[in-house]
Amino acid sequence: MKKLIGIIMTAALICSVFAIAASAEATADVYVTIANGDIVFAMEKVTVSDYDGDGVISVNDALYAAHEKGFSGGASAGYSAVQSDWGLSLAKLWGVENGGSYGYMVNDAMAMSLSDEVKSGDHVYAYVFTDTVGWSDSYSFFDIKAAEVLAGGSVSLTLSVSGYDENWSPVVYPLAGATINVNGEKTAFVTDENGKVEVKFDKSGDYTVSAVSDSMTLVPPVAKVTVNPMLISSNPSTDDGEAVVFAAVAVMALACAAIILNKSRRYEK
Repeated sequence: MKKLIGIIMTAALICSVFAIAASAEATADVYVTIANGDIVFAMEKVTVSDYDGDGVISVNDALYAAHEKGFSGGASAGYSAVQSDWGLSLAKLWGVENGGSYGYMVNDAMAMSLSDEVKSGDHVYAYVFTDTVGWSDSYSFFDIKAAEVLAGGSVSLTLSVSGYDENWSPVVYPLAGATINVNGEKTAFVTDENGKVEVKFDKSGDYTVSAVSDSMTLVPPVAKVTVNPMLISSNPSTDDGEAVVFAAVAVMALACAAIILNKSRRYEK
């Protein structure tokens, strides 16, 4: 009897381990960006489940989860997808219904369908076409998604655009002359002929970097930059020498005050 109970408990333990493993695999942490001319949901990490019940965690599931997290009223108010002659298609994105004029990418490459599978760490970008006549909106992206730098430092970025050649084959090329935006504000930083730019950050904080172009309609690229405060070096240079001297003087002053206070207490006794 004891042996039977032991077998049952072991089986139950094994089943629970498999259940936990299956549960862990039933979600994915995906980074989602959504744009409607401007970026409205900037590379947010979203935990995604199989909301539509098709057996995979898909682009559709990621966009649904993003609206649940960030859109006022949730996915029921801002997002919908419908079956069409071309498969599952977007019908509403971030509250915009424009007859199906949307695009979406996975890891900066065009997805075949909203039903395409996504995995943890993937980047999903969905956008509303702003030009519904000439369809001139061009998807753009930086080579770096996220960076961390000290205040006063800079981040090197390369801006590229996805397009098509004369045979309608997908191509990617660097974009020159694009102006960098930081937290929605234009800066003096402009990409060179190779699409490269060095963006400097003077103050600590969290920044969203994007770009605009006078020559084309961009689906705005996005990169997240965290700028940390500058710390006093253990090997100070002449630039931070004054700060070190000030700190040393402060320590000496505190020591002297402690000595004087101790002597005054002795005299009181």
